[in-house]
Amino acid sequence: MENQDFESAKKQGTAQNANSWVAENPHETHLRVHEVELPWYRKYLFSTDHKVIGIQYMITSLLIALFGFGLMIVMRWQLSYPGKPIPLLGGVLENILGHDMFPNGVMTPQAYNAFGAIHGTVMIFMALVPALFAGFGNFVVPLQLGAPDMAFPRLNMASFWCFFVGAVIIMVSFFVPGGAAKSGWTSYPPLADLADSGPNFHPILNGQTLWLLGMAFNITGSLLGVINMITTIFQLRVPGLSWMRLPFFVWAELVTAFLMLLAFPPLEAAAIMQLMDRVAGTSFFSPDGLIVNGQQAHYSGGGAPLLWQHLFWFLGHPEVYVQILPTMGIVAEIIANNTRKPLWSYRILVYSVLTIGFVGMIVWAHHMYMTGMGQAISTFFQLFTTIISIPSVLIGTVFLMSLWGASIRFNLPMMFALAWLPLFGIGGLTGLPLGWSTSDMVLHDTYYVVGHFHYMMAPTSIMALFAGIYYWYPKATGREMNEFLGKLHFWPTFITFNGIFLPMLMQGFAGIHRRWYDGGQGWEMAQGLLWLNHVMSVSAWLLALAQIPFILNFFWSLFYGKKVQSDNPWQATTLEWATPTPPGHGNFLKPLTVYRGPYAYSVPGNEKDYLPQWEPDTKPQVPQAKVTKI
Repeated sequence: MENQDFESAKKQGTAQNANSWVAENPHETHLRVHEVELPWYRKYLFSTDHKVIGIQYMITSLLIALFGFGLMIVMRWQLSYPGKPIPLLGGVLENILGHDMFPNGVMTPQAYNAFGAIHGTVMIFMALVPALFAGFGNFVVPLQLGAPDMAFPRLNMASFWCFFVGAVIIMVSFFVPGGAAKSGWTSYPPLADLADSGPNFHPILNGQTLWLLGMAFNITGSLLGVINMITTIFQLRVPGLSWMRLPFFVWAELVTAFLMLLAFPPLEAAAIMQLMDRVAGTSFFSPDGLIVNGQQAHYSGGGAPLLWQHLFWFLGHPEVYVQILPTMGIVAEIIANNTRKPLWSYRILVYSVLTIGFVGMIVWAHHMYMTGMGQAISTFFQLFTTIISIPSVLIGTVFLMSLWGASIRFNLPMMFALAWLPLFGIGGLTGLPLGWSTSDMVLHDTYYVVGHFHYMMAPTSIMALFAGIYYWYPKATGREMNEFLGKLHFWPTFITFNGIFLPMLMQGFAGIHRRWYDGGQGWEMAQGLLWLNHVMSVSAWLLALAQIPFILNFFWSLFYGKKVQSDNPWQATTLEWATPTPPGHGNFLKPLTVYRGPYAYSVPGNEKDYLPQWEPDTKPQVPQAKVTKI
């Protein structure tokens, strides 16, 4: 029978007709089986659809980033005007967090330490990494593979909810007696073993213990997600999608997933051990002879504080690449699409990201030169810290060479992707002095470290995050974001980011300590650079205002944005643009085959300036003349 609609086949009254339709349309039948109307909580809350979960990760992460950014805004007031009441928010914070934390609207050292610890924790572990790896990864990677979903949909849902529970625990910790954790985002013992403990504190419901519980949930969710991601990339590629035909974003996600799979378990084990130190009287990280309040602590003995540092930084340094590698994948997709030509060297990108993944696992102790590790070990970590800069430079070079001679489309995604390049360069170059023990001895624990670290983790990552949102927003929603509001968002964001973090490098060279809660007011040698505190604070407050156009644009465009005119509005070549817009359950309406690499732009002899991966080559084949050997 002819390939007619299933409903028409049923109306003809024979099971044979309907069964015949099923046999001829297996893919369409698969979609119809999943078209059962689900209750709203299954469709939007406890969904197993990778696209919904990706959006859940993205929205949750953006809200957490807004929360973490708000903590920094309050800290910047304290650094610029120490001891003065916080305007507008001071009374509110006193009512919410208590008189002990904000007496008369003034930030205390305890509140400053709590805000700093939670700011670092949520921005790294619960905002940027989940958004860049899990948000974009969940939504985009199965589409770029031609897969109907992730390999383990229920595991995917579980990973999001573990992450969500961990984030809630961390934020609820502000409201327990004593407030949130105050031992920094690195939670160094023995301080972290002792903090928020004693007769006035609940053994579980205290800030430091809740920090450990929240991190345990977060890491568990991350591990579930990376196992799913690796399995999906290995097992669910469509026919023809060989390894060297993968979009670079998929390569970046794959290497990121392996980094997380190898580096997160040691930190989770360390978090559980520190939790046992706090609630079960063990001493994994508490040394012998620890004196607390003038007396020897009865539970201390035999522990090694440096063990925590090794376990923490074994994740803590790969975490930088966990955050930055997905941004490289996003930037690669956008640059190839908007230069309308292939990336300068796809293979260099792939081999470089694989090298970063390998070397990134063996450089963690360059965060620990001050611990006296010995010259031989110090030399090892200095050597490989320098070596890892080579593939990073190669990736930046590929992107720059890809721009050479191109007819560039300066749309919103491309503007943010281009801004990524100098920010990544500044972040990388400022890291080299910290990789060498001689210069690190001078710069360690100064604002130079904060400036370098934030250049990599804040402006670089966030500009790529915005680039990806503007780029894939039409596919996710079927509408375009407003270009005027996007440019109103871009320029102040780019300028104020540098206004915040560039002065930190200058203060660091002057030796201003990164943890002084008064911004250096009490140190004589800092007096000449204290005016930079005002520059950084004003820049931070303007950066907050600059996000208003983005928030308005994001939600306004959902309902009133211009509808896309095709499923491929950017005229791109990778498989996510072969789906309906927005994609339904199952993603693709028909089985796909991949015929070429991911960036077939401006192919000679082709009618269009792009040739999608899923379209067969229509160029006429010219018969080769036979050559007779004489």
